[in-house]
Amino acid sequence: MDAPATLSPEPVRPGARFIPGIVDLSVTDYCNADCSFCGFARSKMKRVPRRFVDADGVLRALPILKRRGIAYINFQGGEPLLHPRMIEMVAAARAIGMKPSLITNGWKLPEKAEALAKAGLQNLLVSIDSHDLAAHEANRGLRNLTDRIARGIVQLKARGVPVMASVTVNKLVDFAALPDTLRQLGFDAVTFSYPRKDPFGSSSLVYDEDSDLVDYSEAELLAALDAILEVKKRFPVLNPTASVRDIQRHVMGKPERFACVGGFKYFYMDWNLDIWRCEAWHAPLGSVFEFDHMPDDRSPCTACIMSCYRDTSTLMHAGVAVDAAGRALAEWKPMQAARTLLNRAVAQSLGTTMAEAGLIVKLGLRKGKAVRTP
Repeated sequence: MDAPATLSPEPVRPGARFIPGIVDLSVTDYCNADCSFCGFARSKMKRVPRRFVDADGVLRALPILKRRGIAYINFQGGEPLLHPRMIEMVAAARAIGMKPSLITNGWKLPEKAEALAKAGLQNLLVSIDSHDLAAHEANRGLRNLTDRIARGIVQLKARGVPVMASVTVNKLVDFAALPDTLRQLGFDAVTFSYPRKDPFGSSSLVYDEDSDLVDYSEAELLAALDAILEVKKRFPVLNPTASVRDIQRHVMGKPERFACVGGFKYFYMDWNLDIWRCEAWHAPLGSVFEFDHMPDDRSPCTACIMSCYRDTSTLMHAGVAVDAAGRALAEWKPMQAARTLLNRAVAQSLGTTMAEAGLIVKLGLRKGKAVRTP
């Protein structure tokens, strides 16, 4: 799809550089793994036509994303390394000045790691389902997956690319034993995502309505969240403590402190090149080629517990408040500016950002230089 001829490019939006934006791009709904708690599992997608994002469309969309203030692009799936032009898209994102990340099941890492590093990958996430790697392989339905993950991590770290584990909270995980497994594989850090059984309103399929592995009572989920905070004492964990506590408030039905930045600082884009407020949203905002002219959606939302959005929102909350206060002052509304800044959530967000800054900077810095691919 070409950009509509009637729309002219707009400059980077005010505030975009102050608080850089993020987009998660699902490049395919095809996956070679067979995870119990994921709708992309190969056994659940039998006889369903496979969809791959049009790479040429992505290349045309990158300048639009850049103008909107998107600085970070996270490639996901399905399994993104099954896309035949994945390396090219990573290189193009890096060339335009974005920081590309990618999440994978790790199967194709031995063949793709060097090319990803040369293309300029900022960091990599690998899905891990258990402290017990045999159980992890069984859930993934991929024999010898552990060896392939380990070899890929060695290659990437030798080229200065930080590698993180992405662990969905599920009943295969022994949180106390997990740090030793992650160290054994060579991970720099871990991020946890939370279990989901309900379907999304978007095209995303990262849920399963029937898997016992993500069937948690309120008490069980609260205990798992406490266990994540215990892991944080022994191994680098990206989920901020304040965000985990906010998710616990959500689970208990208590008021939450950090509204989501989805819709103005964080977006989901699928293989149809449609932009969504987030993966949980009920309808697309429109084509990426209309993104220049889409209004922000800043309506407060705490409807889901997707960690990528909720963690980011906790960290960005203070910055978003400063930006909003600045706009209020520009409109001669000093009382509104003061009310925006002088609240507990802003102070807590600022403290959280300072506490997590060292790990965020460490994982955001490549130790080696990227070599552009043609």
